[in-house]
Amino acid sequence: MRTELVIAVAQPLCVPYDVAANAVTHAAAVRSARARVVVFPELSLTGYELDAPAITAEDPRLTPIVEASRETGSVALVGAPVCGQAGRSHIATLAIDGTGATVAYQKVWLGEAEAYRFAAGAKPAVLEVDGWRLGLAICKDTGIPRHASDTAALGMDAYVAAVLEFAEDAGVVGERARRVAADHHVWVAVASFAGSTGGGYARAAGCSGIWRPDGVVVAQAESETGAIVRARLN
Repeated sequence: MRTELVIAVAQPLCVPYDVAANAVTHAAAVRSARARVVVFPELSLTGYELDAPAITAEDPRLTPIVEASRETGSVALVGAPVCGQAGRSHIATLAIDGTGATVAYQKVWLGEAEAYRFAAGAKPAVLEVDGWRLGLAICKDTGIPRHASDTAALGMDAYVAAVLEFAEDAGVVGERARRVAADHHVWVAVASFAGSTGGGYARAAGCSGIWRPDGVVVAQAESETGAIVRARLN
């Protein structure tokens, strides 16, 4: 029988390009989140710097997050550029637990500027944690109804997204979350960057949150950097 799943969404302080420093901040967030799954924003380990070097899942700078996940029994979903085939990189979500990191998902729908540097991911992805099937999404994916539909076709209990929006577009976070919940009757969890993230985002939206399948928000942060909110999915 599937048990409740405690999920948290975080909007950590980001030092552009500094994977090592950001990994330490992520580890602290994992420890304080008190959650089985902790979700971080798009490119959370580098900031939205499209020329940041790609990393691999074996990068030793991820060790603080691995150790924090081992201590807490958490799975951290973090954002980073990762190495791909034929010299192309991807905007990705890494799943990190106490045993290490894996590339869980590669962003399918790229923004115009992103497409000059990155290759699109080939397909949607679902990550299973404790019997819960978590459909993964990154930013623009959430604005493409087909992405949620294709992910739902794999069988998902929740749609889990890592995003970045300008402060003046903060309403987009909840608007898209409610649409996905209504269309597919699933929980939606969105980690949205706050503060300065690099790449022209001097002030990002924040407003990370978790929405029930009926579209009602059950936990939501404001725009402050460092906020973490959580909810029990049942």
